[in-house]
Amino acid sequence: MADRVTVIGWDGSPLTDAARSALAAATLVAGAAHHLALPEIPPTAERIRLGSLDLAARRIAGHRGGAVVLADGDPGFFGVVRTLRAPEHGLEVEVVPAVSAVAAAFARAGMPWDDAQVVVAHSRDLRRAVNVCRAHTKVAVLTAPGAGPAELALLLGPVHRTFVICEELGTEREQVTVLTSDKVADHSWRDPNVVIVIGGAGTGAAAGGGQPAAQGRGAVRTRTGGGWIAGRDPNYPPAVRGWALPADAYGAGLGEGESAELRAAQLARLGPRVGDLVWDIGSGGGAAAVEAARFGAAVIAVDRDADACARGTAVARRFGVQLQVVHGTAPLVLEDLPEPDVVRVGGGGAPVVAACAARRPERIVAHAATRDDAEAIGRALAEGGYAVECALLQAVELDTTAWTERERSVAFLLSGRLTHL
Repeated sequence: MADRVTVIGWDGSPLTDAARSALAAATLVAGAAHHLALPEIPPTAERIRLGSLDLAARRIAGHRGGAVVLADGDPGFFGVVRTLRAPEHGLEVEVVPAVSAVAAAFARAGMPWDDAQVVVAHSRDLRRAVNVCRAHTKVAVLTAPGAGPAELALLLGPVHRTFVICEELGTEREQVTVLTSDKVADHSWRDPNVVIVIGGAGTGAAAGGGQPAAQGRGAVRTRTGGGWIAGRDPNYPPAVRGWALPADAYGAGLGEGESAELRAAQLARLGPRVGDLVWDIGSGGGAAAVEAARFGAAVIAVDRDADACARGTAVARRFGVQLQVVHGTAPLVLEDLPEPDVVRVGGGGAPVVAACAARRPERIVAHAATRDDAEAIGRALAEGGYAVECALLQAVELDTTAWTERERSVAFLLSGRLTHL
């Protein structure tokens, strides 16, 4: 095992005394090509160009002498430290940090970032990063080849956002560009880059027309006010406490299939979470869609009634969540929507359930007023490859002043779990 392993973060600024000392004593240095060209590396040191981190870690583990690993930004923040410290390698490391690429990007834009979501985008899971950008108003995306600004913008589609694209931070070729998302795919972007994605209802974000930002600062405005927990909106926690809120919390317009008890059971089976895309088909007054969004998921709410779409948009604005509201009739309108992780079917019955099952989400929930309809939905789920559960839910609201029945609702709740992911 290497006698000493030092991980040095590099952000383009001069190396610290501690970093210089570690490099001077190193007999093995690993890093990217631009790291290995640094003049401080001893000419006699073995050099490893980082490709596979696991392979480099094995080489370091078998080396006798001092080893140094150079990495961009803060190597402990989505960086090489995690891999090097993995149990299979058994390496104990000393870390000389630098400014992370995310911190540098927000500094160039002149924006606070304690309320930002930070995600890493790879081509294999890019859609999850995109879903975070759909659901949240400030997201920093650490990109990778094949999962860069253009790919992010294309997958966002009609969801409008502002991109602050920071290319080659800390180098002589550094450039910061502010563009609206509909124009991002028309450009080629240099790696490595960090993308700040901002916008959505109520954010007050504005951007320039695509020119490099003057002195590295983007024309971006965000609301003021501090928070107390990182990665959250300054107004977190929300003023409204609880889930499956009563109908009067959403105003007029909730239908029979939107009772609080039914919504609670549906959300429990769907389990929406950050990085998910939820379809709410037949969204009605928007209560279920808004509550799924409050869990941090991205939500597309679909309804054939224009007034229902307007109510859903208004409810989302009132609760401070991001919804993409689509006016159209299922199942036809579903063809152009991005792939869902979980689906709530609030209307349309078995044909809509079958169309949703064909898109292979992990979970589908639906409800029915009659046993015949419930059996039809259950068959559609089973034929689509889902394990089916059904429960008859009955809720009775009581007037506690006289302990008399005020309202009663009965529905079949059906849920499907994809059996082969």
